[in-house]
Amino acid sequence: MQAGPDLRSETFLQPLAAAGYERCAPKILQPASVFLDLSGEDMRGRLLLTSDGNGGDFCLRPEFTIPVSLAYLASPQAGAAASYCYYGQVFRHRPGHEPEAMQAGLESFGRADREAADAEILSLALETASRGGAREWRIRIGDAGLLSALLARLDLPAVWLRRIRSGLAKGQKLAEVLNFAARDRKADHSGVLAALDGVDKPGARALVEDLLRIAGISTVGGRTAGEIAERFLEQAALQAGTGLDDAKRGLLEQFFAIEGDPDAASTALRGLFAAAQVDLGAEMDAFDQRLNFMAARGVDMGAVRFAASFARNLDYYTGFVFEASDKHATDTQPAIGGGRYDRLLATLGAKGDIPAVGAALWIDQLGEAPSQGQQSQ
Repeated sequence: MQAGPDLRSETFLQPLAAAGYERCAPKILQPASVFLDLSGEDMRGRLLLTSDGNGGDFCLRPEFTIPVSLAYLASPQAGAAASYCYYGQVFRHRPGHEPEAMQAGLESFGRADREAADAEILSLALETASRGGAREWRIRIGDAGLLSALLARLDLPAVWLRRIRSGLAKGQKLAEVLNFAARDRKADHSGVLAALDGVDKPGARALVEDLLRIAGISTVGGRTAGEIAERFLEQAALQAGTGLDDAKRGLLEQFFAIEGDPDAASTALRGLFAAAQVDLGAEMDAFDQRLNFMAARGVDMGAVRFAASFARNLDYYTGFVFEASDKHATDTQPAIGGGRYDRLLATLGAKGDIPAVGAALWIDQLGEAPSQGQQSQ
């Protein structure tokens, strides 16, 4: 028999509370703006929205990380090390699932020992989820920080950085992202590109703005002529492949192809960076240190697979990312997901970045909770 709501919540919260994670219960009704500001208008279609008598937009809580982060920032502990756990309903549209689901999780703020904190969050998430029914895991890990550092070392133009970040956030393969020009043959800008050849960026933008004004175009969809010109120049640069030569493209393709056993992946990554003369020694040292902490905390490293292409949303995650699914489940959706998001707290109002890492557990992916007798064995 499935445990009742109160007993089931204790199944997940009790071990986390015992590990020093303070219980947190954010309100179900949340301001919609904070989620839309951080995730964009695309998020609107996934929220369950309502409004108050004054026209204010609210939503049913779609996740816990942002509400828990706001509670942390409003507490006396803001800026210091603090850890929280939670259990409750979340509401959002998920294809193939009911819009209401139960979620448990844990968040850690303010710890400077990032790799140790990463390993703790993953190991505690696995241990807690195992109390919900699952026992053997498939664990997938990635490193958004390593990818961001590589992109920074390649000194790509901002337009390509935005394109790559946006594509990965949408779940696109690298080939889809890099082959943008080949897919967009409907608009031939060769005439304007020829006119812009050799013109510096301010001059090119002024030329495009003049063309728009000659055509009588001042705004489109709320964008000014200047914003339209900037967007056009970005698209033109993407089509022309500006700033992404064969060497950089090849390095990115080799990087994203690395996956498998984490130790073997570390060796492959170090070899790739050395051959390309890209200095990512500090990032790789942190990568290896995290693996050591994971093993020390009892994570089954034989169940862990690294994928360089698994970077999740680079505008949100800043380092270690992971997900885990029940090895024996027929549903391939992950039961656990999380990662490091050091920049989020500053976005929410902190004076600067604060180290932060967390994990969420989808209760409906874990099967039946064990009975009290089984838990005590």
